[in-house]
Amino acid sequence: MIFLTAKELAHGFSFSKTDIEGLYVVGPFFTEDARGPFIKDYSEYIFRENGITHEVKEVFYSRSKRGVLRGMHFQRKKQQPKLIRCINGSIFDVVIDLRVESPTFKKWLSFNLTGENLKGILVPARCAHGFLALDESLVSYKCAERFYAEYDGGIVWDDPDLNIEWPLDIIGGRDKLILSEKDLNLPGLSDVISNYDSF
Repeated sequence: MIFLTAKELAHGFSFSKTDIEGLYVVGPFFTEDARGPFIKDYSEYIFRENGITHEVKEVFYSRSKRGVLRGMHFQRKKQQPKLIRCINGSIFDVVIDLRVESPTFKKWLSFNLTGENLKGILVPARCAHGFLALDESLVSYKCAERFYAEYDGGIVWDDPDLNIEWPLDIIGGRDKLILSEKDLNLPGLSDVISNYDSF
């Protein structure tokens, strides 16, 4: 039996910066043999070696049918930096920078995360996050802060001020969307900014 040290495993990880400060695309360690693939998508040690502090406090998963849109979510206080990865399926993942002092305030970026490409994204605090499931998908969230229902917040997915270019054609159009009652009734970005002093 062969055991690899953290240093030997580290070569498999990659961390790519994006236009939004603190938002990274993360490539995990991956190897495969006759038994199948082995994936390591988080290591506190390796993240720190690359200048990224992300201490996991909660891990959870969502399974979404094709056409499910979850978002755009954030916590008004005790924000939740999170490492997102699509374990199975395919999602169109979106992050919005809500940091008023940031040069990319109100900017959104999208990512195609799939069970095949293995990529994850590290979402910094004070950003909103959501995704559209392009196929039935299983998504993992490794959060650096626990969930507080009393601070749960969000922005409506189709806010015209943000104009997120959701690929609705892939799921068969707007009529095929599946949203929770809560997400359908989220406020717009302007209401969020005027009502929450956290941002």
